Amino acid sequence: MTIKISTQFDAGSIELVSAKAPHSIELKLRRDSHADFMQWFYFRLQGGKNQRCSIRVTNAGDATYPDGWAGYQAVASYDRQRWFRVPTAFDGEVLTISHGPQHDSVFYAYFEPYAWERHLDLLAKVQLDQRVNIVDLGNTVDGRDLNLVVVGNPDVSKKVWVIARQHPGETMAEWFAEGLLNALLDRDNPVAIALRERAVFYIVPNMNPDGSIRGNLRTNAAGANLNREWMSPSLARCPEVFHVRNKMHETGCDLFLDIHGDEALPYVFVAGSEMLEDFTAKQSEEQQAFIDRFKRGSEDFQTEFGYPSGKYGVDLLKLASKYVGHTFKCVSLTLEMPFKDNAHSPDPKVGWNGARSAALGRAILPAILDNVRKGAR
Repeated sequence: MTIKISTQFDAGSIELVSAKAPHSIELKLRRDSHADFMQWFYFRLQGGKNQRCSIRVTNAGDATYPDGWAGYQAVASYDRQRWFRVPTAFDGEVLTISHGPQHDSVFYAYFEPYAWERHLDLLAKVQLDQRVNIVDLGNTVDGRDLNLVVVGNPDVSKKVWVIARQHPGETMAEWFAEGLLNALLDRDNPVAIALRERAVFYIVPNMNPDGSIRGNLRTNAAGANLNREWMSPSLARCPEVFHVRNKMHETGCDLFLDIHGDEALPYVFVAGSEMLEDFTAKQSEEQQAFIDRFKRGSEDFQTEFGYPSGKYGVDLLKLASKYVGHTFKCVSLTLEMPFKDNAHSPDPKVGWNGARSAALGRAILPAILDNVRKGAR
């Protein structure tokens, strides 16, 4: 069987250079739609069974985050259900994946994908719970549905907003959202029960459906980086932010979490809003209390490594968590998870993956409950 590389499926992305033999497969990263970002890849290889395959991504050194390749191992799967890490090396220019597939068909990806069909299945499942409403906020650039999951009674005073996957290639964010939703709807979880009595949750599991399906790393179908559009979102260029921001202003917000993945740092961490000029003492106290409680509740979360407070400069209020922290004067955090393994609690076989992201979504509930309780005093 000859070697074949294909990407014509949900989130597929790579460019074929040459595939004459298993030991000399050459590929190139593809740029996002109407943008220069490139890092995400997801492709299928056929014809390599029981042969040592050497897959060279020749332009990896030109990726948006070349530091992301240091210590990185690609993920692979035969059934697209169970993903595992495979030997990967980076020489400063070329990323080389070395693997001997055990079957005729194998998939490789930058991180464990979260399929659009799974997204629709998640919405279909949770809407069967009488405590859940699925709200259609509007259409994306490509005309897909942008859905909001509302959990609880909107008449309660505390409003918790969680958005995920503004950057579509950061699929760990939607795995997190799935874990959070499943835990929140667990009838036997005492933390979830207490939360549902005190707060209503507004959760957007996928902020960027178009970019997700197109196989983009950071942008939507129009080439917009959604997490730089929060000051003045355009309905034409970034309807996703336009609709979500409008809904948030309609409901109010008492706690905001924006879920992401970081290409370079092998840690779970948060970026707060303390760099805002109008950041209040109350926000500071509540932010630190949230972080401390989250750290006690999760071995995966740490506070030693993360972003410096001055990272974003003039772009500050264009970012979701900074805009929300400034506008609503609440705890407003960006949560980051690794594409690599979590150096704080490593698992060499799978690295950081979907299941661990979902577990983190469950583990954050006690910190949310503490924040809601203190805010009610």
